[in-house]
Amino acid sequence: MRDFHLPGRSTVHAASGMCAASHPFAARAAVDILDRGGNAADAAIAAAVLLGICEPQMAGLGGDAFALVQPAPDAPVVALNGSGRAPARLDAEVLRGRGLAAMPVDEPAAVTIPGAVDLFCRLSSEWGRMGLAPVLAPSIRYASQGVPVGPRTAFDWALAQDRLRGRARELYLSAGVPPGVGQLFRAPGQAEVLRLVVERGRAGFYEGPVAEDIVASLRALGGAHTEDDLAASTCDASDPIFGPIEGMELVEHPPNGQGATALLLAAILARHDPGSDPFSARRIHLEAEAARLAYAVRDRVVGDPGRVKDLDRMLDPATADRLAALIDPARAMADPVAAAAEALGAPARPRAPADVHRETVCLSVVDRDRMAVSLIYSIFHSFGSGIATDRFGILLQNRGAGFALEPGHPNEAAGGRRPLHTIIPAMLRAEGRTVAAFGVMGGAYQPVGHVRVVQNVLRHGMNPQEALDAPRSFADGPVLMVERGYPDAVRADLAAMGHDVRIPETPLGGAQMVMIDEPEGTLLGASDPRKDGCALGI
Repeated sequence: MRDFHLPGRSTVHAASGMCAASHPFAARAAVDILDRGGNAADAAIAAAVLLGICEPQMAGLGGDAFALVQPAPDAPVVALNGSGRAPARLDAEVLRGRGLAAMPVDEPAAVTIPGAVDLFCRLSSEWGRMGLAPVLAPSIRYASQGVPVGPRTAFDWALAQDRLRGRARELYLSAGVPPGVGQLFRAPGQAEVLRLVVERGRAGFYEGPVAEDIVASLRALGGAHTEDDLAASTCDASDPIFGPIEGMELVEHPPNGQGATALLLAAILARHDPGSDPFSARRIHLEAEAARLAYAVRDRVVGDPGRVKDLDRMLDPATADRLAALIDPARAMADPVAAAAEALGAPARPRAPADVHRETVCLSVVDRDRMAVSLIYSIFHSFGSGIATDRFGILLQNRGAGFALEPGHPNEAAGGRRPLHTIIPAMLRAEGRTVAAFGVMGGAYQPVGHVRVVQNVLRHGMNPQEALDAPRSFADGPVLMVERGYPDAVRADLAAMGHDVRIPETPLGGAQMVMIDEPEGTLLGASDPRKDGCALGI
């Protein structure tokens, strides 16, 4: 139990439903849907779409989404892939011919087809109970009337304002200035888009005036996108992937997401003893070294689902054995990418560009029947590509920046492919039953965040809110980011181990969690203090 003399918040307890989200309006919209007879699928859509209005630098209709859905306690978990594909005419050879060694981040070549709306429509039609009209009503209302900008959102908005260009600057800045805390932000064009989705379902977005607006806006800037690319977009369903963690089972989304990275990281760390102190330099060091190795494997394996060939090897316990043996508990590795390649007998590939600060929202919902949804939604970089459509003002993601340009790479850019994706929802299961739906935002940080949060709860005995409040660290390439929540003595110990230790400009990620206490018949919700949100229950 926390010390009530000190600042902080308690874990939220409820019996009939719970949502944890990064903005209070979204959490309230979700529990209102639950209170009116909707289920967790309905509530998740209501919260997610509204988050795109409340936090437009993080997510929006021009972005992608992934979800894990367990329709009932004894039902299989379904992995929904709402990530968009590259336009059919994208050609890596053309980009290499421009002298590019990596994908651009702020031009139409980086814009993949938005996949989130198709995921929301499929989630509603196959698992929802209420239909889209009541579920999207809160977002339509706030997009039309305005939402007060929250403190963390205002901070991020100001930090990333220079990413906005052209029409986006007109729509997301006021006389060239980002909105301050408490100022109203309106998005009437997106309200119009949502009304079309209510009327026509996915066709309201992927066909007709919205599709025309997206294509025309990109083509005017030199993009190769077509209306056929929009019409062909589909949300796919598949089986999740699983791995052991602290006596339970971690449930992750398969590629093109990086969920396999979390499973490999958990397996490597299971072969080392971090000690009993959750805030020790030893724990940070082991986590950093394991992450560098797991990410080195990720960067040579994960890409479009149809091109991933080494996933079984990545998740083979023997791979974790070989990688764990490379870690010196007292000293940082000089070149973990080369070390991982040598251990696996494979050529080294350069690490993907560091992306710890990429923008995302995640949410967790569990309803009275214990249907559980973990959903994550993003436009990648802050404000995505910085490009907004001319008519409706939809900010377009730059997920194509996640592609590689190396010929033959499983993640090589090409028309119709999906890039390596950082966003990953997660669940935790015990004996086949879900005990938590959760997610951790923050680009590349997410696999580390998944493992750290679960270890905080299961290994170190923290309650859900304590687990999210606790300070974090992340090996962002050669740099070890250590939040200010750690004392300077810990940073000094890490530096003595050979780490290049720095305090990050912004906190590491953000997280949401709902746990299911079956013996008590209750739900426990927690929301990361690094964001503006909360957990609410009924």
